[in-house]
Amino acid sequence: MTDSNSDEFDPTAPDQREIGREMVDDSTGLGSVMAHVYRGEIDRVGTWRERLDETTTWAVTLMAAILTWAFSSPDNPHYILLVGILIVTIFLGIEARRYRDYDVFRSRARVIQENLFANALDPSQGVESHDWRAELSRDYRRPTLKVSSHEALANRLRRVYLALLSVLLVAWVFRITAFAPRQDWLTTAEIARIPGIAVVAVVGVFYVVLLGVTFWPHERHAKGEFREGDPDDWKENR
Repeated sequence: MTDSNSDEFDPTAPDQREIGREMVDDSTGLGSVMAHVYRGEIDRVGTWRERLDETTTWAVTLMAAILTWAFSSPDNPHYILLVGILIVTIFLGIEARRYRDYDVFRSRARVIQENLFANALDPSQGVESHDWRAELSRDYRRPTLKVSSHEALANRLRRVYLALLSVLLVAWVFRITAFAPRQDWLTTAEIARIPGIAVVAVVGVFYVVLLGVTFWPHERHAKGEFREGDPDDWKENR
C-alpha cells in the first residue's frame, strides 16, 4: 500500500481508496487509529443529537405551558400565544445552529461508513468517493460547516417546528374567534393600540415566510443516512 505520508500520495489510487479490505485482512496501525476515530465521531454525533432533542423538549414544554394558560380563562390575553410563537421561533433558530454543528460530525461518520466499513464488508462494490481520504483529511485540517443556515432551518421546520408553530397558529385563531364569540374577531385580535387587521397581517406574512423557507426548492447539502426501500427484502434474508 502506498505510504500516505509520501508527497506522491494519490487518494484516488485503488490501494488508497479501498483500504477497508486491507484493514480486515491485515492488522494495520491505520486500522486501529480509524477505529478510534470512528468511535469518537459517533460519540460526538450522539452528543449533538442529545442537544437537538433538548432544544425540542424545551420548546414543547414551554408551548404546552403557554397553551394551558392562554385557555385557562377568557380574560387572559390572546397575545400570549403570539409570544409563544416568538419563543418557539427562537428555539428554532437555536436548533438550526446546533443542527449545522451536528451535521459536521454526522457527515464524517457517514464518509467512514460508506468508504471504509462498507468496502471492508463487500469490496466488490468499491467505494462511494475515490478521494474520500483526502476529503476527510481536509475536513480534519480545516473543519467546515456542510449545510447552510437556510437548509438547517428548512430541515428543522420539516422535522419538528412547522408542526409546533402550526399548533400555536390554530390555537391563536381559535382563541380570537370561537373562544370569544361575542366580539368581532378583528377586534379581539387587537393588541393595545395596534389594530387587529395589522396583527393578523403580520402573523400571516410570518407564516408565509415559514412555508417558503420550508418548501422552497433548493440543493440539499446535508449527507443523508436513510433511503426508502422494501423492508421485506432485508427481513426475508434474516
